[in-house]
Amino acid sequence: MQIPQPRLMGLVGAALAAAALGLAFATEWWGGLVPCALCLWERWPYRVAIAAGLLVSAMPRALLKPAIALLVLTILAGSALAAVHAGVEFRWWRSPFPECAAPVFTGGSIAERLKAMPAMPAKPCDDPTYLIPFLPVSMAQMNLLFSLALAAFVALSLRERPPVR
Repeated sequence: MQIPQPRLMGLVGAALAAAALGLAFATEWWGGLVPCALCLWERWPYRVAIAAGLLVSAMPRALLKPAIALLVLTILAGSALAAVHAGVEFRWWRSPFPECAAPVFTGGSIAERLKAMPAMPAKPCDDPTYLIPFLPVSMAQMNLLFSLALAAFVALSLRERPPVR
């Protein structure tokens, strides 16, 4: 397999990160899916990866390898967030974000309870969202698989190339 040049790999990484982010927005806007707090956090590494990939495509040759390594680390940070989210969905651990839990109302009048309610209803993070009905893989799990594959693919450009004869 021919490994793309580092600058091209930066563009490919940015394009694939944009595609992942675009899919997340499309499922929300057109699919009617409500993202939870962890879902929203999982989008940030993709935003950073888009910017980093575009920067890699315009960097001087001497800075390419460190920049691609940072791009890979950014994508791996997204993988870590997706792994945390998948663990929350499997109920292996609790979510690190308080927004993921349903609000608890204790005592007080109805007016006090209404005042304490969030403006927008939040989706619990331990409630998996399935994009493909017949495939029992949640969006968080798909994100984990995709981000690991993307990080490995982009990391390929860090390999030394044999000299051209």
